[in-house]
Amino acid sequence: MPADTKNARLNFRLSPELKAVIEEAAATLGQSVSDFAVATLVQTARSVLHQRSVTELSNRDRDIFLALLADVEAKPNKALADAARRYKKRLGG
Repeated sequence: MPADTKNARLNFRLSPELKAVIEEAAATLGQSVSDFAVATLVQTARSVLHQRSVTELSNRDRDIFLALLADVEAKPNKALADAARRYKKRLGG
């Protein structure tokens, strides 16, 4: 593995006031500004991507969803049955 693995860059400008806040926060954690900035950006980016992949239901909607799952009398509609067939075909089954 090459010794220099940190070769991608992000460049941006910010006000002196924001820079001072970031420097103070980094110092409080005993980190360099670069390490603090990278860790904070990565944490926020992962959070944004995670939120995009999660569906949150209200208590009412959760209860309705669980009731529908538990309903042994329920039959899939045509669209759901077709989707299940396509999925099984893709899996080779």
